[in-house]
Amino acid sequence: MAGNQWWHPEAFAQRWPVLQKRAATMMALRRWFDAQGFIEVDTPALQVSPGMEPHIMALSTEVREPLGGSHRLYLHTSPEFAMKKLLVAGVKQLFQIAHVWRDAERTQTHSPEFTMLEWYRAGADYTRLMEDCSHLLAACATAAGTGRLKRGERRCDPFAMPKRLTVAGAFRQYCDIDLLATTPDPDQPSRDLLAAEARRIGSFVSDNDTWEDIFFRLMMERVEPFLGDGVPLILCDYPASMAALSRRSAADPRVAERFELYACGVELANGFSELTDAAEQRRRFTADMALKQKLYGVAYPIDGDFLAALDHGMPDCAGIALGVDRLVMLLAGAETLEQALWAPVHRED
Repeated sequence: MAGNQWWHPEAFAQRWPVLQKRAATMMALRRWFDAQGFIEVDTPALQVSPGMEPHIMALSTEVREPLGGSHRLYLHTSPEFAMKKLLVAGVKQLFQIAHVWRDAERTQTHSPEFTMLEWYRAGADYTRLMEDCSHLLAACATAAGTGRLKRGERRCDPFAMPKRLTVAGAFRQYCDIDLLATTPDPDQPSRDLLAAEARRIGSFVSDNDTWEDIFFRLMMERVEPFLGDGVPLILCDYPASMAALSRRSAADPRVAERFELYACGVELANGFSELTDAAEQRRRFTADMALKQKLYGVAYPIDGDFLAALDHGMPDCAGIALGVDRLVMLLAGAETLEQALWAPVHRED
């Protein structure tokens, strides 16, 4: 077969068992949310702002108006902003299964276009979402007809109660580093303190590395590879400087109420007790875009309408995004995320 002829019957037949599990998983997700009293929503992929994560790159397009003129819009990296506006509008429990886009992402576990499940609960915090994750893994495994999540030689029981481990606990366990000791100012972690600790344990640190650079390298090399074997793992309570759109913990202001779900070393979901303070959110967005401009020479517009909605009054709530393709990949024991897609995103041969 010439090129990437994924549609060729012989090639497609090899992926068919995986895709059957995908179809069963999609039906199971909708059944579960319906039974929980959620409403499914469908928001536009084209947005004024694609998302404010400093290290996630977006795709954009120029939209022309019928009578002349044009303006730039972005394909969302998450349906988050639009869904939170619906929370302000009065929707209490909502979910969406959306296609999202991220530039410069294509690996065995990434695709430039992928399927994201996102859901929000008004009146809840991130611990409720942790419970949701446990129930969803079991429901999807049952629908897919499997008793394990699999990646290579690794296995994870989707019916087991997930373990919980704080980020600080993970750095103690896998790196022998007291992470929070490197954040005497929670908003401005000490690059030098973490660099010294990383060098002490033999990890590479360049002169240009920031605290975040060192954190992510340690995470990727020494922490993530060990998460989610045997049973799912919830990595929670991120340092406050990595709060993203989550609120700080009332119990410990050094950390934020944010968690990620792992299985077989693969990150499946990222959830928050949501920040509802418009002024604090604007401050974080401004800082994030300044960092993005410094690192990558690009910054995205801040969605003023989203901040206006927050200022109007978003209820206390919790929200989470889960990578559907990664979940299917593990349910089917597929080697790559692309095997779990009905059709891959085109690439040059």
